[in-house]
Amino acid sequence: MNEDLKAVEKSVQEIITDLNNLRKEMKKVIVGQEEIIEQLLITFLAGGHALLEGVPGLAKTLMIRSLSEAIALRFRRIQFTPDLMPSDIIGTEVLEEDHTTGKRIFKFNKGPVFANIILADEINRTSPKTQAALLEAMQEFEVTYAGVTYSLERPFFILATQNPIEQAGTFPLPEAQLDRFLLYIKVSYPTAEEEQSILENTTGKRGEAIQKVIEGSKILEAQKSVREVHINRELIEWVSALVRATRAGNSDVKYVNDWVRWGAGPRAGQAMILTAKARALLNGRFAVTQDDIRHVAYPVLRHRILMNFKAESEGIISDSVTKHLLENIAIKKGI
Repeated sequence: MNEDLKAVEKSVQEIITDLNNLRKEMKKVIVGQEEIIEQLLITFLAGGHALLEGVPGLAKTLMIRSLSEAIALRFRRIQFTPDLMPSDIIGTEVLEEDHTTGKRIFKFNKGPVFANIILADEINRTSPKTQAALLEAMQEFEVTYAGVTYSLERPFFILATQNPIEQAGTFPLPEAQLDRFLLYIKVSYPTAEEEQSILENTTGKRGEAIQKVIEGSKILEAQKSVREVHINRELIEWVSALVRATRAGNSDVKYVNDWVRWGAGPRAGQAMILTAKARALLNGRFAVTQDDIRHVAYPVLRHRILMNFKAESEGIISDSVTKHLLENIAIKKGI
């Protein structure tokens, strides 16, 4: 029994080392943005997808590309445009001739979604029909074309970006698709010190190249380890209370009833616990703390709480609701 325990501990320690190396490789290119990098790694560990939102020039695409370069997995970038079709993502059938028999047959040519890491760049620039082509892939890890279902190779991640300031020619993601994203990550401007480092590092000679430091099999192993991370019953009850309190009409919190149109569903609670476990493992712990939940609550609930017109007119955003709930809903039994 002790030998089995030692083997598990060794495996977990190797995963933590690999993740730290992954973070170091990204820092060769990315200055600052520590929290964003952590949230991306949490997404990978939890086996979900992430939506990054930020104004142009904040290195959203560079972060995702740098992450993919450090992992030995297939990477594809899809530039979303208004004329992009579902077949451009999934693939299409082409008529080919069999040179031995002379017969013509249809062959399915797989699209860019058949990779391990997908960068869906400016996802809100394409039509809802094309956006919906990703739904099955994101939820079921498979795609269906002409009645035939094709499984996607695991691990499989979709990391999407969108620009919040340009609304002309864009198609906001529907709530059903937003809910498929495990985390909704806001990318903000760098600090003054970070911006000076960016200017210095990007206008001089080229830095070190990113090295591949982790295999896809290790990612899958890490995802299994995440689910084994311990969380106290009191913390699970707190997560449930937080999520249930977001639902207007059913909430005992007046702040929520005043500002919220629709609250988060049970998937939000699942996402909060899973990402809290991933954050604990990423920081070398095998038990979830209250601080882990506080850190992941914002990107988990950001796109799952819909504000009403009154809130939007007064500039009240979903993060304000999350902050209020974290401050006012206490853990019943303590930890």
